[in-house]
Amino acid sequence: MNDSNSGRLLRLPSVLSQTGLSKSEIYRRIKAGNFPVPIKLGTRAIAWPAGQVDAWVKGLIEQGQR
Repeated sequence: MNDSNSGRLLRLPSVLSQTGLSKSEIYRRIKAGNFPVPIKLGTRAIAWPAGQVDAWVKGLIEQGQR
């Protein structure tokens, strides 16, 4: 995980690009408890802490290397 990302927030298009998942798959995994929950920025805006998304990607890569 990159420390410079720890305070950044990622909007959905960035999360989709970084993970390679579709929007519906992101929300499926959130519901199942297998993806970080976004934080609410306003009435119609959400974002994910970059550090949490980075950690999720790193964990996925580590699982694949076992």
